[in-house]
Amino acid sequence: MAAPKVAVVGAGLIGLSTALCIVETCPSCSVAVLSDQFSPNTTSDVAAGILIPHTYPGTAIHVQKQWFKETFTYLFAISNSAEASESGIHLVSGWQIFKNTPKEESPFWSDVVLGFRPMSKAELQKFPQHQFGQAFTTLKCDCPPYLLWLEKRLKAAGVQMYTRKVSDLWELHSEYNVVVNCAGIGAHHLVGDEKLFPIRGQVVEVHAPWVKNFIRDADGSTYIYPGIHRVTLGGTREKENWSLSPDPDTTKDIFDRCCSLEPSLQGAQDVKVKVGLRPSRQSVRLNREVLSQGGVKLLVVHNYGHGAGGFSVHRGTAKEAARLVGECIAALRGSSSRAKL
Repeated sequence: MAAPKVAVVGAGLIGLSTALCIVETCPSCSVAVLSDQFSPNTTSDVAAGILIPHTYPGTAIHVQKQWFKETFTYLFAISNSAEASESGIHLVSGWQIFKNTPKEESPFWSDVVLGFRPMSKAELQKFPQHQFGQAFTTLKCDCPPYLLWLEKRLKAAGVQMYTRKVSDLWELHSEYNVVVNCAGIGAHHLVGDEKLFPIRGQVVEVHAPWVKNFIRDADGSTYIYPGIHRVTLGGTREKENWSLSPDPDTTKDIFDRCCSLEPSLQGAQDVKVKVGLRPSRQSVRLNREVLSQGGVKLLVVHNYGHGAGGFSVHRGTAKEAARLVGECIAALRGSSSRAKL
């Protein structure tokens, strides 16, 4: 069998990471990335990119923990390498704070991040409205540089990038042996997934170089995440809102909420507003599917629906998707060798 041709649909964080894992695990493949949008115009470019997992109700906790651990290990190695600056990955310490003490004082991921511990009384004095908190060190990805770093790695490995809008996966059946669907919110129309819905996120980026620690209200509504050059302030979680237009009232609300946690942000400058649609469902869709028309078959792997937690698990789910692609290729080789007998 000639080198199997694999198309990855989608060039956000999930698509690029999945393409890279396929190249690493199936070096004999010819891989192409097809997308109507590349960085800086993807949903991933808006993401705050901090590694604090969100729980997927429809996915077993041990699976989520494995995805997070693989992602953390991978990015931690990059943060300790000469690639750290170019890739936009760095360690950041800070606090997750609670108005009321949670039932579980240690989340499932507490032993993956670094130095996880309850906050001291002295630390909590900084946040008089909150009565409990967790201190730890995690990783932060500055998203646009990380996406460009992934693109550079893919191009060096011979992966082709095509600006192309795919309206139906079946249109690729004559060109590719396996198609990987990493279309994010686009999968709603591309494969008619009714379980997938947008959660609109608006964030504010500011220049405030004195802010060094992250602060996250535990309900996830308000957060301050310092990056290498800018600080991301958030945020919103608006279910079923498809609007990509920034809302000035929301910008003011985000800014006021963040200033209540970190008053020095009143002096922040150079405000930029970004909006993205998180592709959300009860669980990440990560599976194989065989499409067939008139006796012709197309092997498909789905990897989408990461919602607000994509950065925390992207490498883990990409590795799993690449493993499924390997299974598809083994099945193709099996059928082609049987056809020769």
